[in-house]
Amino acid sequence: MEIKQQLRLSQSLVMTPQLQQAIRLLQLSRLELVDEVRKELDNNPVLSDEEPAERLRNSPGEVRTITEHGGGVEDREYQRPEAKATEKATREVDWEKFLENRTQQQAPSASGRSGFEDLPPIEQNLTKPGNLQDHLLWQLQMSDFAESERRFAELIIGNLDEKGYLDLVGIERPDGTRTPDLTIEDLAAEAELNVEDAPLVLEMIQAFDPIGVAARDLRECLLIQAKVAGYEDGEPELEIIKNHLHHLEKHNYQAIVREMKISLEDVYEAAKTIQEFESRPARNFTDTDDRTIGITPDVYVIKDEDEFVVLDNDRGVQRLFINEALTKRLMKDPSAKEFIGEKLRNAQWLIRAIEQRRKTIIRVAECIVEKQRDFFEKGVAFLKPMILRDVAEAVGMHESTISRVTTNKYMHTPQGLFELKYFFNSSIRRVANEDIASESVKQAIKTLIDQEDKANPVSDQAIVEMLEKNEGIKIARRTVAKYREMLGILASSKRKRLF
Repeated sequence: MEIKQQLRLSQSLVMTPQLQQAIRLLQLSRLELVDEVRKELDNNPVLSDEEPAERLRNSPGEVRTITEHGGGVEDREYQRPEAKATEKATREVDWEKFLENRTQQQAPSASGRSGFEDLPPIEQNLTKPGNLQDHLLWQLQMSDFAESERRFAELIIGNLDEKGYLDLVGIERPDGTRTPDLTIEDLAAEAELNVEDAPLVLEMIQAFDPIGVAARDLRECLLIQAKVAGYEDGEPELEIIKNHLHHLEKHNYQAIVREMKISLEDVYEAAKTIQEFESRPARNFTDTDDRTIGITPDVYVIKDEDEFVVLDNDRGVQRLFINEALTKRLMKDPSAKEFIGEKLRNAQWLIRAIEQRRKTIIRVAECIVEKQRDFFEKGVAFLKPMILRDVAEAVGMHESTISRVTTNKYMHTPQGLFELKYFFNSSIRRVANEDIASESVKQAIKTLIDQEDKANPVSDQAIVEMLEKNEGIKIARRTVAKYREMLGILASSKRKRLF
């Protein structure tokens, strides 16, 4: 054993902070990129979202020209005629008269209400969507409850799930065990309410708007609505909800006829009524976190004569520049020179990484357009099978990079708005023709189901036979069932309509 010094030459991949940032920026969505840019603007003083003054001189109203004369170079600026006309019109505005007219227009009305009657209703200025808990708490405040009853009602409202049902199921602990399920009696004890009064208070809450809220299951929710609608014990509607709801879900009307010993027409009429009840009381109430957010495409695909052109969408994304004036002033301070130098390098790398991200998305989008041209021309039925490797080999990148680029990125096309990942599909073998994309098979299944006779819906096996006969697509029945479930379509037994 002895200590020696040796020289060894080796290669290794080092993930520098800058490289890690570039990879992270690549997989960010558009909204996440906007947030990231705002954070960097706040944290880096040398970054700016305003163009330097020397660049602003090249505005649409001004043209910067460079001419050569006598061996030298002359840098001149002149304004376009339309820019001169706009500037002249601006100078000629009588601002004193303009402000005087504005003051007269905004003068209080004769009624002394300062023009409030002309303003839109306050409801039109609200941006927060309706919340079920807030709606129920407002009704609770308007009700005449004792203090203990009010505390119990607040516990009930606080334990409602996203459907509006009372959820007292225990939660799962980090170690895998579950807490015991709560009961109405447990909530009553916590609110210091007499246990005997708890069911009555719960019934009063279930009568709040929307009717059926705080029910513990679907059966109780429908029963509450049926009783409020005036149906009494002994009527078919209540009997079906109490004892035959499982038959109703499966459209097994004959079983209900046999067990209740009533006519099929009476069962149909009762089923029609029950279907009008609300199975999800919280349907019209959404939390702030569940609001639908409009999607802004990252790229546009536009057809120009016979060619498809890919354009990036930079609207809403702030462009970044180096604040050169501030940087020069701060660099004069010896104590801040090292700090500003680091911030300047970070800013330059960030600008370069964002530009590289934009170019990469454009390259991948152009490759997708090239390989899926038939889709852009004719629609979803002509979508071709394509995997990440196909695009990675075409653009000279790794598959993991293509995966990051296509995640949460959207393309606006003549056929609609699609996520970039939408164009990657596995292949389904055809009998004679070339393979077809799995997404096209899903759309073919959806089309067959949309065109079916609702009184006699087609089964999964029938879809298999129709696809092979009409489209030449050979597919297993279990695959049809899987695609149907992915499309959110029920089985044929549950799609059947008799009225």
